[in-house]
Amino acid sequence: MQGEAKLEQRVVETAEKLLSTRKSVTALDILSGIGWLPENVLKAWQQRRIPVLAAALPVSTEKLSFALSTLQRWVEEKGLEGSEIELVGATRDRAPLRVTSGESAGLEPLFRTHWIMPGLSEAKRAQVEARQRKAPDLVVWVALKDWACADCGDTGDLLFMENEIPHCLECADLGHLVFLPSGDATLTRRAKKASRLSAVVTRFNRSRKRHERQGILIEEAALRSAEEQCLADEDIRERRRGRDRERRAQEDVEFTARFFEAITEMFPGCPPDRARAIAEHAGLRGSGRVGRSAAGRALAEQAVFLAVVASIRHLDTDYDDLLMAGVERQTARDRIRSAIDEVLERWRS
Repeated sequence: MQGEAKLEQRVVETAEKLLSTRKSVTALDILSGIGWLPENVLKAWQQRRIPVLAAALPVSTEKLSFALSTLQRWVEEKGLEGSEIELVGATRDRAPLRVTSGESAGLEPLFRTHWIMPGLSEAKRAQVEARQRKAPDLVVWVALKDWACADCGDTGDLLFMENEIPHCLECADLGHLVFLPSGDATLTRRAKKASRLSAVVTRFNRSRKRHERQGILIEEAALRSAEEQCLADEDIRERRRGRDRERRAQEDVEFTARFFEAITEMFPGCPPDRARAIAEHAGLRGSGRVGRSAAGRALAEQAVFLAVVASIRHLDTDYDDLLMAGVERQTARDRIRSAIDEVLERWRS
């Protein structure tokens, strides 16, 4: 069937990419890669807010089984080495997790296996295995409304959720940790590595409808040690950062030039200054725009087309005025579609 052929292709392509970049593959990685396992669902399961992961997947048991069968065949063809991993929760007791139940229970062993690329050095293999066996981070939440600890009745700015029940940091045995805000990646990495116990602090952004990392809780001694290390090699790291800034600036110049060429090839009637402005806007580092996506970096035709359409929408139509007047976004887009098509047609010639 055509649907199965497409799914098989997606699974194989995702597995090939994972193997080339991470040197290992797991069933959960595959489900995330093909879009069946969003990160928020994975996190909720790891925090035991979802008891059985398979029940939260948007596919049937038959489709899940087919995808994993495809993965098994690919693993055998590649001659990958498999070993069992333990799936534990992001909870204080590190309780074991289950992916399947009922009619899908037969697939459970596949979720508890990770396959490694053969021929790796001992050091690289140990690194890959350590990454796969690493337990998920404990998560502490920034309180956005009134709450009370289920154990002592106290409250505070931070809370730890376990089985949907809130606990204060003292009752969660995290009260002795200190907060390190996000911002210094090297300091954070070193402090977390030195700390025997740590937890990620997140806050729910209502406007973006997502959880955003605020920093980490770590042992005070680990923070002091990390700070001393960072002070000792600050000069070296600053020189490295300078070289990295120069390299990224050069990459951005080259990317903008290639994006500009792609626009002018697709739309030869587009004014050069406008094409250059679209390329610079789409490729702005850290913007999250289409030019920074994987398709944009690869200069896929659809990514270039979307960047041009976005520019026309905002600069050559009354789209922004419609939004400011309270018109719903899709309705506003429907109203200006003909105006966009006219400009696109003119620029194509």
